[in-house]
This record gives sequence, C-alpha cells and structure tokens, in this order.
Amino acid sequence: MAEVVGLFISEAHGHPVRALHEVEAVANKGFAGCIHGRPNSSRQVLLMDAETLALLRVAHGEVLENVTTLGLALKELRPGQELQVGEAVLAVTKPCTPCERMDGIRPGLQAELRGRRGMLCKVVQGGRIRRGDSIQILASASEIAREKEVDKGG
Repeated sequence: MAEVVGLFISEAHGHPVRALHEVEAVANKGFAGCIHGRPNSSRQVLLMDAETLALLRVAHGEVLENVTTLGLALKELRPGQELQVGEAVLAVTKPCTPCERMDGIRPGLQAELRGRRGMLCKVVQGGRIRRGDSIQILASASEIAREKEVDKGG
C-alpha cells in the first residue's frame, strides 16, 4: 500500500522547505502556507517518491517536493488520474521537469533527476493530509466515462 512519508511547504523562495506532520490541502490552490500554491495552476502540489530519493542519496524535501511517497509508482501515473491522499483528492497534471536549482543541491542532480523528479498535481478536493496516510489511485474521468459506455452497451 502506498503512503505519505513526508510533507513539506515552501514558505519563501530560495529557502529550504519546512517539514510538517500534517497539512491542509486547499481545493484549486495547493497546500495552505505554501508559496507555490496558486489558483488554476497545474503545479499546485509536487509528489516525489522516497525510492528515487534514496537511490540518488537525496534527503526527503530536498528537491522541494510537497509530498514524499512510498510504494507509489509515480512513472505509471497519467494526467487526469486522481489520487486519494488522506482526506484530499489530487489530480495528476504532468511530470515535473527538474530545473537548474537542482544542481545547487548537488552538481549533476538536474541531469540525474531527468525523467524522475515526480508528478505535479492539482488539488481537486481539499482536506487534511498527514504523514502515514495511505495513497489510493482513483478512477480517472476517462475511465469513468468508458465504464458508463460499457454499462450502456456501447
């Protein structure tokens, strides 16, 4: 079962993230208190997997993720898929492209993270998220539409 192992917010640009035990996800904005949360943005929340961080010897939160996951195959997620994370529902929007700031953590890290810096999401339904909460993949809108067509006999 996939779970939340780290939660972080950025309170100011250029500063380290702040680790929290729980956060409030705000619908169509991001995490309360995080400067990266913006209405209507496709970049409201960044998910990063603990497995990749361990492989690259990078600490949780260091690549500025909001949620560090364990047991969730981020590369297999597709835009439009929804995730139940604690009380909140997040919709996957796109993979996160590593920026040059990653090389400030360690020279060459930007290149090492290419294709595996995590997934960006929008907050569809707000709610509390706590470390230790489970993460479940919900049906995407297209999957629900296909199921309705099958039920109609189409």
